[in-house]
Amino acid sequence: MDSRTHLPLPLTKGHSRTITYDYKRHGTTTLFAALNILKGEVIGTCIQRHRHQEFIKFLNKIDGVVPKEAEVHCIVDNYSTHKHLKVKAWLLKHSRFHFHFIPTSSSWLNLVERWFGEITRKRIRKGTFSSVDQLVGAIEDYIQINNANPKPFIWTKTAEEIITKVNGCKAILNTPH
Repeated sequence: MDSRTHLPLPLTKGHSRTITYDYKRHGTTTLFAALNILKGEVIGTCIQRHRHQEFIKFLNKIDGVVPKEAEVHCIVDNYSTHKHLKVKAWLLKHSRFHFHFIPTSSSWLNLVERWFGEITRKRIRKGTFSSVDQLVGAIEDYIQINNANPKPFIWTKTAEEIITKVNGCKAILNTPH
């Protein structure tokens, strides 16, 4: 059964297949994901809630998968879960983990956010899921497919070009960031 408000129009000569953006949700999930930026591999897990307890379980999963001799640099947003006292205590016991907090409104700097865009565009947005279990299954399948043939993201602009563009945007918008 399709939960979209209108049935998709078929692919025809001169027109691409269409699909409405709106649909009936049958629940949501939270995806914690860690991206190995050198290889393009992803460690991910879907959870019902986004609290410090679940985040620590995810950190333990990363700790169990990543070779013990490797340093782990986590680029995280300023969400309170990442700054919880129990997370800080966990970090003190796991010295190979290093958190780097990105400034507000700069998630585009975090390459895992780019990967979230890919999974959204290629799998989630086009899908219709009649349950959270179906959604989680689709996410887990996508992670497996990604990891079977991983490709790292490559910046196509130099750091100087990116900074120049950001500064140009600030000048146009006249907003202090």
